[in-house]
Amino acid sequence: MEKLWASEALLPNGWARDVTVAVDAGRIAAVTANTPRSGADLGLLLPAPVNVHSHAFQRAMAGLTERRGPDPRDSFWTWRQLMFRFLDRLTPDDVQAITAFVQMEMLEAGYGASVEFHYLHHQPGGVPYDDLAEMSGRIVAAAEQSGAGLCLVPVHYQYGGCDMRDLGPGQVRFGNDAARFEQLHAAAGKALRALPADHMLGAAPHSLRAVRREDLGAFASRYPHGPLHMHLAEQSPEVDEVQASWGARPVDWALDHMGLDDRWCLIHCTQMTPNETQSLAATGAVAGLCPITESSLGDGIFDGVRWFDAGGAVAVGSDSNIRISLSEELRTLDYSQRLRDGTRAALATEQASTARRILDAVLAGGAQAAGRDSGAIAVGQWADLLALDSGSIHLEGRSGDQALDSWIFAGDDRLVRDVWSAGRHVVQNGAHIRREAIVAAYRKVIKSLGDAL
Repeated sequence: MEKLWASEALLPNGWARDVTVAVDAGRIAAVTANTPRSGADLGLLLPAPVNVHSHAFQRAMAGLTERRGPDPRDSFWTWRQLMFRFLDRLTPDDVQAITAFVQMEMLEAGYGASVEFHYLHHQPGGVPYDDLAEMSGRIVAAAEQSGAGLCLVPVHYQYGGCDMRDLGPGQVRFGNDAARFEQLHAAAGKALRALPADHMLGAAPHSLRAVRREDLGAFASRYPHGPLHMHLAEQSPEVDEVQASWGARPVDWALDHMGLDDRWCLIHCTQMTPNETQSLAATGAVAGLCPITESSLGDGIFDGVRWFDAGGAVAVGSDSNIRISLSEELRTLDYSQRLRDGTRAALATEQASTARRILDAVLAGGAQAAGRDSGAIAVGQWADLLALDSGSIHLEGRSGDQALDSWIFAGDDRLVRDVWSAGRHVVQNGAHIRREAIVAAYRKVIKSLGDAL
């Protein structure tokens, strides 16, 4: 049993001083406040949230798509074509190295675990590997290297649109019919057994556009265990296509036909009406927000104020991984509300500051979306923990909610000093314990892909 001591910690019932946390077999075995100092002072101890949405392989193309394309109205859809060209070059070795690097960066940013929304299944050209779950196995191998908690979510992706057109050249590596996806999902579950006990298997239909209507309606019953994820209402052309083909906007169609409940994490939700926002929040589903990527791709602004007021659950993810920063995701979420509405501290309440309210929500929503016993420094939870450097000038004289606000709005991820994932002390003094080897492998991949774009 390992014992950790912090001069201040955020517990389920609020802030506490001089806290000892006992960790046994990766879980929190005891939490005691007002205890004598024992060992090093961790400073400000927080639960570490889950990153609920990642396409790890896209990290390797970050920064390479900021030039204007041939269409003067460059958008998500032109970016998407560049992404398809890029991924046709990726080998299983490449994906493993990129994913380990991404998970390392997530841990150094303060996340304790991640959800990999995994749809890069097959060889270039769409032919399956001899092992149908080869690429899933590489995500698992990356987690073994990084020590990150993993919720692997294999993605069913069959069609190029609501009209059930064939997948295009860049998409064929994603494609499966319902029967083959079921086989792939089972094989991915077997691959996960190589990881420690805190791993989780989920399942996802990619989006309304990519799966048969009949399969969407039956998806939850076909995969009755683990979390369910799906992109929903990200882009205006997506909304228009679903409405034209199926006679309803995406959120309304999903509410009417998919039995949405608290197993679901719905990604983006940036194109919703007020009524859709309130109705979707009432289902208990998590809104998986990716504010940095949504800003990068021009997706739109999630109606966070209305969603929070309706009691909706939220979590954050790094999605395209153009930048991996927990503090910036939270800050961008709040700033988007301020910019849209011309207000300040849009998500704060009389009881909780802005950063505190968002962090509390993201901790709970992330644990729910990953099916993970985490999100709180409490007995029985996985020891997903994050220690901020209380000696930083940005936290000088600050404690409690003020310290959180100073981290999110005046500091950045450089304040993250130590991180544990299910008790694995993977970030120490601001750096991942296997940073050198992981970076070396990633550097090799980047050099080999230099001309891909």
